[in-house]
Amino acid sequence: MENQKPDRRIKKTKAAFSHALLTLLDEKDFKKITVTDIVTRADVNRGTFYKHYQAKEDLLDEIISDVLADLEIAYQDPYLKTEHFSVETLTPTMVKIFDHVYAYPLFYKQAINEKLRIGFQNQLCDVIKRIALRDLVFDGGNADPELFASYQSHAIFGLIVYWVQHDFADSPAYMSEQLLYILRADTSIPK
Repeated sequence: MENQKPDRRIKKTKAAFSHALLTLLDEKDFKKITVTDIVTRADVNRGTFYKHYQAKEDLLDEIISDVLADLEIAYQDPYLKTEHFSVETLTPTMVKIFDHVYAYPLFYKQAINEKLRIGFQNQLCDVIKRIALRDLVFDGGNADPELFASYQSHAIFGLIVYWVQHDFADSPAYMSEQLLYILRADTSIPK
């Protein structure tokens, strides 16, 4: 039981550092944020920061790594729980990617505004693309699987961008429902 207390404290401290950094990004560029700014905002002493990180870049790397790992879990969730995955059998409650984004609103706000790191949006799309290429069975006719996965990852990211830019006006369930409508839409060009 005692082993859980330090873990919980560490988790709470790291969450405070994370929240402090992400909120500071609303006020200034990452390059101008200091460790003093972070610890002051987090209301944690400087020594505790250095107990966990060598520099603010390490904190940012950990935030990004944690969110991307959770993104991968959320993206995989629908097809890991079924033997025969298909878009036709998906329900909005099975789509977890918008629940994931909604759980990290500050992070995604900063990612969309390109305040985290130059090129991060591409990194995010690459994670989705890599998961799709690795885990999904592709049946896109003559379409190149790499191009198809790239198209899908950028399309999903486009929905995330829209949602964040509209301050999460719609619920995660609504966004999941809309994604399914889009995936199932007939987009053939009339002759």
